[in-house]
Amino acid sequence: MSGAGAPTLEVDGRDLRVVVVAAQWHTRVMDGLLAGAARALEAAHVEPTVVRVPGSFELPVAAAVAARAGADAVVALGVVIRGGTPHFDYVCQAATAGLTDVAVRTGVPVGFGVLTTDDEQQALDRAGLPGSAEDKGAEAAQAAVATAVALRGLRATV
Repeated sequence: MSGAGAPTLEVDGRDLRVVVVAAQWHTRVMDGLLAGAARALEAAHVEPTVVRVPGSFELPVAAAVAARAGADAVVALGVVIRGGTPHFDYVCQAATAGLTDVAVRTGVPVGFGVLTTDDEQQALDRAGLPGSAEDKGAEAAQAAVATAVALRGLRATV
């Protein structure tokens, strides 16, 4: 697991407009990611808007619309599990590049909670479910809120 060395992010995002865009594939994993993001956002005093899209490939367009509509931060949640075809590589690349592009073009932080795993067990281990070693939904939400707060401070001083 890569969770060693993760920062502790405790921020107050009570005035932030946060949109969670979440894929629908792999229901059990997605339920865990969404629950983790919800816990982290509640701890940061954020009431998010949740938008569901079919899969991880569709996350960038939903994130772009949310950013252009005035979101202060977007949390993107999805899971892509390797199969026997190059589909995995294409979807992972498209989701990663697309979400990065949204953040850079709009200046709206996008918390990256897209799991890219070799098998379902690796996804479950990162989904924030009981028994999971990591909670990537919570981490993505915390990162998005912390970055939005940092950018707000930066914009106020520049």
